[in-house]
Amino acid sequence: MADSFNKKEREKKKRKRKQEKEERKKQRKLEEKTGNDMVYVDENGFLTSTPPDPDKKQEINAEDINIGVPSRDGEGRDFSREGTVKFFNTEKGYGFIADSLSGDSYFVHIDNVSGGSLGERDKVRFQVGSGPKGPIALDVKKI
Repeated sequence: MADSFNKKEREKKKRKRKQEKEERKKQRKLEEKTGNDMVYVDENGFLTSTPPDPDKKQEINAEDINIGVPSRDGEGRDFSREGTVKFFNTEKGYGFIADSLSGDSYFVHIDNVSGGSLGERDKVRFQVGSGPKGPIALDVKKI
């Protein structure tokens, strides 16, 4: 049986695409760089195409390199902040505290208040923690 016209056309297109692909492959091989593509790291840690200057080479003692997180011995940091209560709803048990230094507003819940309830414009000391919707005030104490 004779091939249909569409089948012959498809085969022709297929051969043409294959031939074009081979030509592109040959062209890439001809254009390929034959030079030495070396990349160096300079004394500052940047990549360059020029080799590093041997005069700027520094000797580093392997024992001087600290791997890991440095210890925090002797650091008695206090991460508490001070602020004023902007709003507090005693019925629902939540409110907001404005940080006195940055002016940021933090959500506070009655469960995080030690020593009773809060009222508006009370001076408080608190720590900042992470809540489900953003930063929150923890360990809130009246000053």
